[in-house]
Formats: sequence, structure tokens, C-alpha cells
Amino acid sequence: MSIRTVTEIRPRDLPGEAERLLGDGYRLALVSAHEQARGFGLVYLFTAADPDRRSELRLLVPFENPAVPSLAGLSFPAGRFEREVRDLYGVTPLDHPLPRRLVRHHHWPRGWYPMRADAGPPPSFGDPEGPFPFVTVAGPGAFEIPVGPVHAGLIEPGHFRFSVVGESIIKLKARLWFVHRGIEKLFRGRAVADGLPLAERVSGDTSLGHALAYCLAVEEALGVTVEPEAQARRAVLLELERLYNHVTDLGALCNDVAHSILHAQAGRVRERLLRINAEVTGHRLLREAVSVGEVKLRSLPDPAQLREIGADVAEIAALALGHKVVADRFTGTAVLGAQAAKDLGTLGYVARASGLDVDARRDHPTLDLGAFPPAVESGGDVLARFQVRVREIAASIELIARLLDRPPATVPATGPQGTGVGIVEGWRGTIVHRVELGADGTLAHVKIVDPSFFNWPALPVALRGAIVPDFPLVNKSFNLSYAGNDL
Repeated sequence: MSIRTVTEIRPRDLPGEAERLLGDGYRLALVSAHEQARGFGLVYLFTAADPDRRSELRLLVPFENPAVPSLAGLSFPAGRFEREVRDLYGVTPLDHPLPRRLVRHHHWPRGWYPMRADAGPPPSFGDPEGPFPFVTVAGPGAFEIPVGPVHAGLIEPGHFRFSVVGESIIKLKARLWFVHRGIEKLFRGRAVADGLPLAERVSGDTSLGHALAYCLAVEEALGVTVEPEAQARRAVLLELERLYNHVTDLGALCNDVAHSILHAQAGRVRERLLRINAEVTGHRLLREAVSVGEVKLRSLPDPAQLREIGADVAEIAALALGHKVVADRFTGTAVLGAQAAKDLGTLGYVARASGLDVDARRDHPTLDLGAFPPAVESGGDVLARFQVRVREIAASIELIARLLDRPPATVPATGPQGTGVGIVEGWRGTIVHRVELGADGTLAHVKIVDPSFFNWPALPVALRGAIVPDFPLVNKSFNLSYAGNDL
């Protein structure tokens, strides 16, 4: 059972309280802002494992000149959350070491904060602040390569600015938020049931993960207890989503080193998994299967069929790593060290490939999974990120078989609290939704954090010293969501 605490504090007490929690092994999982009657309410959610602990610090800042002490010196993710809150709500993080824009592009008007209730239609967009202040690298043989934000194919918009000498990457700056959709504002005033389709569309390849995190948050807010069998079947669906995405990535990584045959074979396996999804839920991307307090399945997946698929994937992986060109391109490419991964707050397979033993299925459970060791590699390179996926595919198949054989005990619900937090280990990493209900039971505020928000800053760090031709391969080894980041 999770231990949840809520502490009301004054803004000046924030750094001390945050330092205490971080020193006790917590991580900053979320920072949320919303308007109240007397000012902006800020919520800082810290989480820790063993046992599952969730601690909220809540504070209020006035509408006039809203400001809060910066935590960027204590936590790198905190600094990015603070910049996001400033760009969208106008709350200034005092003494922030990097006070440049994060979400706001140069054409956003000054003084317009789109998440405020009174923002209204956007004013005329111009160029009030000039271009983004990219760091310029100069010297003999140094030059810059701008890529995007418009890309070929179906890739979402993002701008990458490479500073290089020859083929070696000296610095990469990734500029995102070209498709900020104001999703959190779209939740406001909706009935709980009407919020679910929106949660499913946060990031299309993580429909189930975000839907489940949303449902868990609402269930905590309402005090809804979910039956053990339903929780187990939800967990099965979460693993099915992990399977088809990991298989897709294995094939894409092979394709990026010109092994197109294995890419085609992985595509064949992916199609089998998508058809299983459709048989189980009626939707290839697992939509409309989970709802508040419930799960609706048309059938159950066949463990024998999944084990057959697992053997197929293992053969594809063995062929890939047994090929000298593939192994050479993967090994030692774009290493993200354990300390850097920890300092940046990375999650999911990116963190586990760098030796960090983090997994919300164990650390923030809704089910008692018993001994559940996450797949951890220490190399931190493309090879390690490939190997973690391979191992997680095998583990997910066995976990599905266990869950179908005997539903484990669930974590009991607490009474209705009006607010709730849902934590799910999506296929990319830990997803967090925080829901706050109004007096009439509608959604007053929803804050969403996709793991890509934490993992995007790690990509430039890993690429430092790599070569430009390796960028597509490294980018795919991270496979971060633009949509999940650009909420």
C-alpha cells in the first residue's frame, strides 16, 4: 500500500523541504500549477520506493508578480519543470541558473500565458524576442548542421542543432514543443468519463499506459476499489503494449544499421502482436479497454502463442547481435553513464540500460508481483538499450502468463481524497498523472508527465563525441515521444 502525505508550506520553505525529501531518496516526479481563488497553487510531487511513498508539497503564490524559489540547484528535472510553469503560467523561478525559454518559441507573444483561464485566443504571433539563443561553436573545421523541425515521413516536429568538427558531434541542442496542444487545459471541466479518451490520445503508442495512469489517479481521488482480477488484466494489457513497441524498436534499430531483413522480420512479429491486441480488446492500440474501476476484454491472450512469439524475437535478436556490423555499430555508441543518467532523472529502458534499477511495476505497484527483477544493463550504449528491450520482451511474456494463471493480491484503495496520483510503468518508462476533482465531481486540474519529458535531455549528453551518421541510430535507441513531451 502506498504511503501518501500532503504538506502545505510557504514558498520560502520549499528549498528546505525539497532538499530533505531528495536526501531521503525521493525523486521529483511532477510539478503542477493551477489557478485558485487567491493565486497560483503549485504542487511538487516527490516519490520513493521500498515502500511506495508519495509526498506532495503544496504552496500558494499571489497573482501579482508570482514567483517561487528555484530548485534547479537541487534537481535537474526541477529546473525544467520550473521553466515549463513559467512559460505556461507566468510563475517566475527565482535565481534559476538557466532562465531561458523552454516551451515558448520566439513567435509566442510576451505576457501571454496560454494555460491561464483568462488567456483567451492567442494574440498575433510575431517575433518579439528574436531567435532562440543557441550556443555557437566556432573555430577551424567547426560548423553547424540544423535538422528539422520538419522531418521526412511521419516523424513529429523537433529541431536539432548539431555543432560538429568533421563528423564528431561537439554539442547537440534539441528544441521541442512545436506542437504544444494544451491538453491539460482541455481536461478542465470535463466529466471523469469524458477525460479518458483524451488521456488515451496523449501519445498514440502509449494509449494504454496513459489511460491506465489516468484511471488510477481518478480511482484514488474517488476512493474506488478495483477487483484483483481486473487489476491483473490491466497489467496484462500494459505488457501487451510493451511487447509490440519493443519489437518495433528492435526492428527499427536493425534497419538503422542497414539490416533491413531483420527489420522486416520484426515488422512481421509486430503485426502478429497488434492482431492479438485487436482480438483481446477490439483495438490494435488497446484503446477503450480500461475505464475507471473496470477493464473490458473480448478474450485473453494465449500464453503459448506469446511464448512462440518470444522465441521468434529471441532468434531475431541473436541474428542481429551475431552480425559483426550490427554488433560493431551498437557497441560503445552514445554511452550514457550511470551518474549522468541518475543526475538527469532518466526513466524506463534508458535508465535501466545505464545501470539504474528503477521500475514502477515494482516501486509503485498496484499488484503484488512478488520477486520482480527489472532488466538492467550497465553499458549505457545503443547495445545496452537494445539488450534491455530484448530481455523485457521475454520478461513481459512470462509476466502475462503468471497474471493469467493466478491474479495476485492488489494494493487496497484509500477513501476518497478529491485528488489522486496514478503511476504506471509504461513501455518507455514511468508515467505519472495527477488528478484534482472539483466540488461538482468534474475534472478541475490534470497534470501529466510522460517519461520522455525526463529522457529528452539525456539524448544530447549521450551523443557528445559520437558521429553525425550515428544520430538516427542513437535517436531510435532512445525513441522518445514528441507528443508525450509537447502536451
